[in-house]
Amino acid sequence: MTFFLFIVALLVQIFTVWAVFYFSVSRSVGSIVTIIVALACAFVFTAWSLLLGIPLILLSVILLVDPLRFGLITKPAYKTLANSMPSISTTEQEALEAGTSWWEKELFTGAPDWNTFNAYAFPQLSEEEQAYLDTEVEQLCSMLDEWEIHHKGKDLPEHVWQFIKDKGFLSLIIPKSYGGKEFSSFAQSRIMSKIASRSLTAAVSCMVPNSLGPGELLMHYGTDEQKQRYLPGLAAGTEIPCFGLTSPEAGSDAGAIPDTGVVCYGEYEGQEVLGLRMNFSKRWITLAPVATVVGLAFKLYDPDGLLGDTSKNEYGITCALIPATHHGIQIGARHYPGSPFMNGTVEGRDVFIPIDWIIGGPKNAGRGWRMLMECLGVGRGISLPALATSAGEMSYLTVGAFAKVREQFKLSVGKFEGVQEATSDIASDTYMLEAFRYFVTCGLNEGGKPAVMTAMAKYYATETMRKVINHGMDVVGGRAIQLGPRNFLALSYQAIPVAITVEGANILTRSLMIFGQGSMRCHPYLFDELQLLQSNDKQSAIKQFHEILFKHLGYTFNRGARSFAYGFTGGSSDSPVISDDFTQPYYKIINRFSANLALTADMSLGLLAGDIKRKEMLSGRLADIHAHIFIASAILKYYAYGTKSEAEQLHAKLALEKSLYTVQEAFFGLFENFPVKLGAALVKFVCFPLGRPLSKPSDDLKQAVADLMIKENPFRAELKKHVFYTQDPDDVTGRLESTFQMLLQIEPLWHKFKKAESKDQFKGLTFEEHITDAVSQGFITESEAQSLIVYNAKRFDSMLTDVFDMQLKEDLELDNPHLPRTGEATFDLDRI
Repeated sequence: MTFFLFIVALLVQIFTVWAVFYFSVSRSVGSIVTIIVALACAFVFTAWSLLLGIPLILLSVILLVDPLRFGLITKPAYKTLANSMPSISTTEQEALEAGTSWWEKELFTGAPDWNTFNAYAFPQLSEEEQAYLDTEVEQLCSMLDEWEIHHKGKDLPEHVWQFIKDKGFLSLIIPKSYGGKEFSSFAQSRIMSKIASRSLTAAVSCMVPNSLGPGELLMHYGTDEQKQRYLPGLAAGTEIPCFGLTSPEAGSDAGAIPDTGVVCYGEYEGQEVLGLRMNFSKRWITLAPVATVVGLAFKLYDPDGLLGDTSKNEYGITCALIPATHHGIQIGARHYPGSPFMNGTVEGRDVFIPIDWIIGGPKNAGRGWRMLMECLGVGRGISLPALATSAGEMSYLTVGAFAKVREQFKLSVGKFEGVQEATSDIASDTYMLEAFRYFVTCGLNEGGKPAVMTAMAKYYATETMRKVINHGMDVVGGRAIQLGPRNFLALSYQAIPVAITVEGANILTRSLMIFGQGSMRCHPYLFDELQLLQSNDKQSAIKQFHEILFKHLGYTFNRGARSFAYGFTGGSSDSPVISDDFTQPYYKIINRFSANLALTADMSLGLLAGDIKRKEMLSGRLADIHAHIFIASAILKYYAYGTKSEAEQLHAKLALEKSLYTVQEAFFGLFENFPVKLGAALVKFVCFPLGRPLSKPSDDLKQAVADLMIKENPFRAELKKHVFYTQDPDDVTGRLESTFQMLLQIEPLWHKFKKAESKDQFKGLTFEEHITDAVSQGFITESEAQSLIVYNAKRFDSMLTDVFDMQLKEDLELDNPHLPRTGEATFDLDRI
């Protein structure tokens, strides 16, 4: 009996501690309650309960008495953590501090506020933006032939460049007061993805001026004089901008640029003025060969104290704006980044510029890196995800149509389970990309600069693009390998490295930036603690650290208590009002994983401290967890505002199950590889006391989604509104789409005929002879025969790949044996 009472007493005390943390009881009340319960257990049950009760009482007393708490906990913790923190460079510090936070912070902190989520306005186009998409963007797309651009012109045709300039494609972000469009983030994304559905070259040419560059930097940091000088020209298209950051010695480590600007006096327009003597060598700069105004990032030095601070010689990275015609600037040389958009070098030796050419003037000397980090959002959050979404949309449409039309072994290839495994990924990933794009632009529309969210968007959108296109190449096979004007996939495949590399190389983004920035921007206490640990005024810092530390510990134990409870209940039932019976279980899982993330992040930061910076694989897993919880939220938001049809629900279900399973496996991968095994085992038990709660998506679900992709469905119809997609049989995508649409109309007839044909029911050797015999037998009518002949000719034509002369210069005429010969009855290949 004594042993039984002892166990009951222990459970009561453990439950009390859990409840104190779960309900976030104040430190004083929680300590008193813990002491009372510990003593009560000793009197009511057994004195043996004091084996746990005494340590709890002692700890509670320490927490209640401030001097004890300060001396026994705060001082040792401060000293240990301060000594273990790695040195952080100014560049790293600015990158970690840059930007704001949004919904990703709610998820990181372990208790997402779904009322906030519900209040986010779902992005919509204004009438002006929709009209621009329907007219100017549609016109531009109709002018583009990516094969001609790639393999003949090696550039956009002159009339296309002029149209882009005249119609404001280079000034989507510039305010109307300067002549720009001032479109929303969502509109920019939709515009860029539609252009990208037709031509990567055109899309990149339009993306860059609307991304990180002179326009964006001037709007946020430029002086009034600089804005008046450049923004109207950028808006009118008379100025073309580029921005030089990277160099041969500094790619991903852009903070290590060797380019310099030394403050000195020099001559400008006949007068001696204060300025900068600059030396720089930039590489891989998009639009540089055709730019009229060049933005430059360089390190500024002031050895003579001419800026007024004689104690400061090195100011750090600074940004300036220079006319491309300025003496000493060398542009015009091109790189060839796999796609013929303008990309090249910017060189300068002993170039003198006035000090006022620093963006924002001399007061912004040394502030360049923070400016760049804060303005990365457009490129990372809009342009590249738009490119990735477009690739997903076009893969869904074209690969789905191909998988329906293409037959092998007398069956549409889209019906083979191996193919369905790939096409279901294409379908669900495209749904995810679309949802992700909507949610990210929703955040950007609110006017902040959420650096962590946009880093997620860049990495996970472009990596998904890589996966989707690779799946498409696998399904389409030889038809996708042979280059030419008929190939609808290969040029997108060639674009993958560009998307993966620019605006922050993907490996760096995942393994360092997302969790590194995320912990700084999203954790409620870590940033302040880090500042205090690095403070030179230790006496004042430790007093402030004393207060923050115990708030942090209370937060951590609360997330631990939540995680343990959710391990048995599956998660909190909190959800937004837009949830329904289908989505409610997923909100519950997100609540659970969000609490798990908060606890696991604190475990990683607390046990590894400065070493987390070097544990890039663990950091990458934490990034996967954070990002895929965010992605799941995006899918739920997108679904809530969609058609909620059965087809859309299946797409959403597969996308959600994949993202949440990825989160679960990232947790387990982190626990298995965490260097502090005891700590990892304890947190793993707290988060997953019953083991893995989720399984991989079922084969049945994958097959259902794959089957939808080769049919018309509401999601497919929505995608066609977002891209340039026609049924013109002479168009690179229209050829396949028109064939697909005709098959959908005559599918019962086609299957009826092919089934009979496979049983040798008709006389003759060719398809046409079989048709003739089928008519004579009364198996099909003349009208049906005509439809079958037309469809078969279109089907064969859509499978043909281009042929060239020996020099691969001239595209030769293709032979379609299913077209009527001279003297035979003719028919319209366009007939549907």
